[in-house]
Amino acid sequence: MARKPAAKSEAATIHDQALVRGDGGELHQIAEGHVDILTTAQGGPVADDQNTLKIGARGPTLIEDFHFREKIFHFDHERIPERVVHARGYGAHGFFETYKSLAKYTRADVFQRAGEKTPAFVRFSTVAGSKGSFDLARDVRGFAVKLYTKEGNWDIVGNNIPVFFIQDAIKFPDVIHSVKPEPDREFPQAQSAHDTFWDFISLTPESMHMIMWVMSDRAIPRSFRFMQGFGVHTFRLVNTADESTFVKFIWKPKLGMQSVVWNEAVKINGADPDFHRRDLWTAIKSGNFPEWELCLQLFDQEFADNFDFDVLDPTKLIPEEILPPIPVGRLVLDGMPDNFFAETEQVAFMTQNVPPGIDFSNDPLLQGRNFSYLDTQLKRLGSPNFTHLPINAPKCPFHHFQQDGHMAMRNPVGRANYQPNSFGEGPRESPERGFRSFADGEEGQKVRLRPESFSDHYSQAGQFFNSQTPAEQRHIAMALTFELSKVETPVIRERMIAHLLNIDEGLAETVAEKLGITELPEPADAAIAPRKDLEPSPALSIIENGPNSFEGRKIGALVSNGVDASLLKALQTAIEKEGAAMEVIAPKVGGVQADDGTKIPAKHMIDGGPSVLFDAVLLLLTEEGADLLTSEAAARDFVADAFAHCKFIGFTPGAVPLLAKAGVDPSSDEGLVSLTDGDAVNTYLEGCRKLRLWAREAGVKL
Repeated sequence: MARKPAAKSEAATIHDQALVRGDGGELHQIAEGHVDILTTAQGGPVADDQNTLKIGARGPTLIEDFHFREKIFHFDHERIPERVVHARGYGAHGFFETYKSLAKYTRADVFQRAGEKTPAFVRFSTVAGSKGSFDLARDVRGFAVKLYTKEGNWDIVGNNIPVFFIQDAIKFPDVIHSVKPEPDREFPQAQSAHDTFWDFISLTPESMHMIMWVMSDRAIPRSFRFMQGFGVHTFRLVNTADESTFVKFIWKPKLGMQSVVWNEAVKINGADPDFHRRDLWTAIKSGNFPEWELCLQLFDQEFADNFDFDVLDPTKLIPEEILPPIPVGRLVLDGMPDNFFAETEQVAFMTQNVPPGIDFSNDPLLQGRNFSYLDTQLKRLGSPNFTHLPINAPKCPFHHFQQDGHMAMRNPVGRANYQPNSFGEGPRESPERGFRSFADGEEGQKVRLRPESFSDHYSQAGQFFNSQTPAEQRHIAMALTFELSKVETPVIRERMIAHLLNIDEGLAETVAEKLGITELPEPADAAIAPRKDLEPSPALSIIENGPNSFEGRKIGALVSNGVDASLLKALQTAIEKEGAAMEVIAPKVGGVQADDGTKIPAKHMIDGGPSVLFDAVLLLLTEEGADLLTSEAAARDFVADAFAHCKFIGFTPGAVPLLAKAGVDPSSDEGLVSLTDGDAVNTYLEGCRKLRLWAREAGVKL
């Protein structure tokens, strides 16, 4: 493919308004005509809208940063009453069980005793969509855990992706504004496939690593139960000697990871927009409690100093092959809320909720989140007394002098509501047991800068792409193509191709060709040249880390009158032995009559039980039953979609006419298994453990 000369087109120049990067990495906007100066709401001109005020380039964020305070304050108050982000969520109760004492690293009470169980509440969510949007949007998933420890609540407010779009919290309103429905037309809902999002991303090179994750299958998970969770930031563990160890938090699902393909996600949203909610509810109510292991990446200052990237940069991760995560406990969800609003809607997570022994790093995104969340909860829940709500209240003893305010349910008792006092009343601080920040030395000028160590925006993006299997790489290319095809402004598509050239040239060429871009632009200017020597990290691939088990999954069995009752029973028994579930689909929801005269009830009728709702399918049909179904479009789609989505299909000989009508050759690959005897049943279930037959995908044209 020919490469275009370096000079920009006139349209690109006008659209960019000549964005140039200064010596400190900051963006300056220069235009031939008049450009309005960005100001605060009070009219004060703003010198830097890209960076919060810090002590030194890698220092902590300062509370005196009035521009950031005003910007994030206004953003936090934009929506009522649902959350501005993470509005569509679903929660569950459970517990965290510690494997062994971590007293060497932290004095956090939750990590002191092996076998101790701590109550927990977890909320999963999408980010961009409103409360009424659908579950299978291509989006980041929130993974927020509240642990009710004996020394106060600890909120690990994370995502299912370990990095984020931006490096500094001052840019959070911008990235969210860009992905929300466009303000002039109020659409699209819960989608990033539109101009404003990709305009922002294409002008924000630090987003490139995150974009690879969001365009991957990680952004369309099969279930909350089958996705990882990450604390995103670098935190600190602090022990009784006030010694610090850096830590990153990772939640790993017991059942392994699994996602859906995009064509499947679109159809699931139509068939069951509550797919993830229903899955979690059903699993917990049936006693199949979801479980994750909490794993820690622990490292010291020497490791941080010698690692290839800055551990304070939230757009970077530490590959597991370099720093293996250590399992330290398990999270089990075993109960649903009694009332969705009272618990899932009113739960308030805040990154600054940490017990003694857990502390923060100077990650500028984390520093900004610590500042913002309290304000958010006040606006959304309407009172500083939101901690009085049962879902937010600590389960350990608590004592303080906070009083009054809207909806106060508790007030100090006695004469003195202040401290110190002469009456011996009320609680007192405890230097021994209380929270102590790690006494890290900080010095430097007050500046609005990003450290130079934050400047490599492409190397880990390329590492992520190169760590995927060919099928996963194909999905990333397809996702980018679809998203950018919805962008109406050509220069935005062109800018994204320029960024992709710095990530992987083959990926850039594939997307450009599918978008009809015949001349490649020059690669985007990179503050630091992308590295090509980073080793692939197999831990970043979903397929490479498959569960080799069908546990927790679901099979859809399409049946007709005259179905072989003994075969159906044998399959049911074998599937349950796998730890999976089977649901019956029939021409009518009333079910069918088996060959032995028994009535087989159905969970779904064919029009309402498409194969996209299941991980694998069975076609248990007589020839007469199959002939009747060949005239049903829903039945043909049931088979065609299951085949196109690379699912394993078990079928009786009588089902062959329906396979043929759906355009599926029953002998085309190993994923189609004729159920003629017990050995065939075992063969089918062994295949199901692979979850998908990805070798089929390349030959399928959706």
